[in-house]
Amino acid sequence: MKVTSQALAILSAILLNTSAFTSVHHHRASTSSSLKVTNDLFVEMTSKTGAAAAAGTANTHSSVETYYGDTLKETADLLTNACCTAARPAPQIAKAISNIHPDVIKKYYGCGFCVPDEVEGMTILDLGCGAGRDVYIASQLVGEKGRVIGVDMTAEQLKVAKETQAYHADKFGFDNVEFHEGLIEKLDDIDSLTDGSVDIIISNCVINLCPDKEAVLKSCHRLLKPGGELYFSDVYASRRVPQELREDEVLWGECLSGALYWNDFQNLAKQCGFKDPRLVEDAPITIENKKVQDKIEEMGHKNLEFYSATYRLFQLDCLEPHCEDYGQAVIYKGTIPRFESGWSLDDHHFMEKGKVFPVCGNTYNMLKETRFEKHFDFVGDWSTHYGIFDGCGTSMPFKSSIDGVSTKGGGGGGGGACC
Repeated sequence: MKVTSQALAILSAILLNTSAFTSVHHHRASTSSSLKVTNDLFVEMTSKTGAAAAAGTANTHSSVETYYGDTLKETADLLTNACCTAARPAPQIAKAISNIHPDVIKKYYGCGFCVPDEVEGMTILDLGCGAGRDVYIASQLVGEKGRVIGVDMTAEQLKVAKETQAYHADKFGFDNVEFHEGLIEKLDDIDSLTDGSVDIIISNCVINLCPDKEAVLKSCHRLLKPGGELYFSDVYASRRVPQELREDEVLWGECLSGALYWNDFQNLAKQCGFKDPRLVEDAPITIENKKVQDKIEEMGHKNLEFYSATYRLFQLDCLEPHCEDYGQAVIYKGTIPRFESGWSLDDHHFMEKGKVFPVCGNTYNMLKETRFEKHFDFVGDWSTHYGIFDGCGTSMPFKSSIDGVSTKGGGGGGGGACC
């Protein structure tokens, strides 16, 4: 695969003119440069104009569209395994895949299986649907009474999805899908997508390719019904990806250079209204291409690591910033199909059938105020607050809470305490 000098020059211009993302801290207002939360490229804005930003974003879209529309012809053309699914699909997913047209399978570039449980009759939106593999998986899972909407910017990919639509309708016995060409940062442009109209949004290794991730997450929050969720797989980095790697067209197209630092993703998701992002599963990405790996190491970034991860983000205004303890618990009934013995909400909440399972207030609401309510019995109320829920992401910061020994007056530059 040959990357032209012109393409590299274009990408360099794109990325040097892309807006900056920064986590929200109180000291942000005092910095000398203006930092704007619009995407994941952590570059200080100096003399950038609105026109330059628009041109840079447009060029990024053009570069990605060319890579996935012209450069890549099938899955085998990928240079790394960042956009490959290593895990074996669950039996019901494998069965659904077996019903999908080979031309659709051949042009699949995702990094996970991102259709959640309990979706029958739901309306699902697939962001960056490509040739439609996940749309046609979801089509079978939601059934005839459900609906699946696919959005993608690449005409070549959508052509395959639409040309095989009649094949899948005949195979499934119903046609419940629709496809739209467009940018997932501009979902407002699609008339059929209205506020609070979608139960579940899925996306498979696509959001990292977007120059304006904030716009994507805000649109998702707006389109979801209360209690709905964004359930998606994507690529994340162990630290902020350096500028010189972001300027590499192949690494961008391979879903590496556009990857968010995991903690910046968490902060951005919360800013966009998803107050408690939950990690479902993750796996390290091994760049099984010596030329690509050598390039990263030669630039001095050997310790930069990438991960494929699936998150679920619930649209629930009742969630708190941290996991608080109200003495609540849930009891799983064993009624979610295929999970009669136990079911996992995320990577640290596996609930066995019939067993009392203590939960924080957020987990309680994620089950009580969503489509999962009928599968649980709920214990407790909100009358008494017992502090932070230990072991659920945050613990009390005071060292003296552990051993009872005061840390006041022990030196340091803070001076005396106020009491």
